[in-house]
Amino acid sequence: MARLSAARLRQQASAGQAEWTAEQKANVQLVTDFCRSWSTRDLKQILPRLSNDCIYRMSETIPAVTGHAGVTEKLGEWMTSSDLGIEFKILDTWAAGPMVMNHRIDSFKSTKRPLTWEGIGVFFVKDGKIKEWSDYTIRVQR
Repeated sequence: MARLSAARLRQQASAGQAEWTAEQKANVQLVTDFCRSWSTRDLKQILPRLSNDCIYRMSETIPAVTGHAGVTEKLGEWMTSSDLGIEFKILDTWAAGPMVMNHRIDSFKSTKRPLTWEGIGVFFVKDGKIKEWSDYTIRVQR
């Protein structure tokens, strides 16, 4: 799996913030790897990064789902309908304690149902797994 560069891990220091702790760096790496794993379109590579009882909220207007089954139900159809690929492009990342936030552009490339979503992902990491994940929409392009 791809690793964050040392410069990327220190990016917040240039903005006057303290360097991330070892725990924060590990949490950022987990979330980054999780986002990158979506390009595989393989839930067997994606779900292990989520706790078994995770909570996922697709957007601020959609009720949360719980557990791997809920995530699979909510996002599984995107795996099959995105016949041309999926990409989560991370534009920026912030970390504070067990929280990781990222600004992303997610592209679900499809001949039938293309979608580009831009927003902020908020991740709560506990015991080395993503326990809660909520996305907040900036814009959607169909």
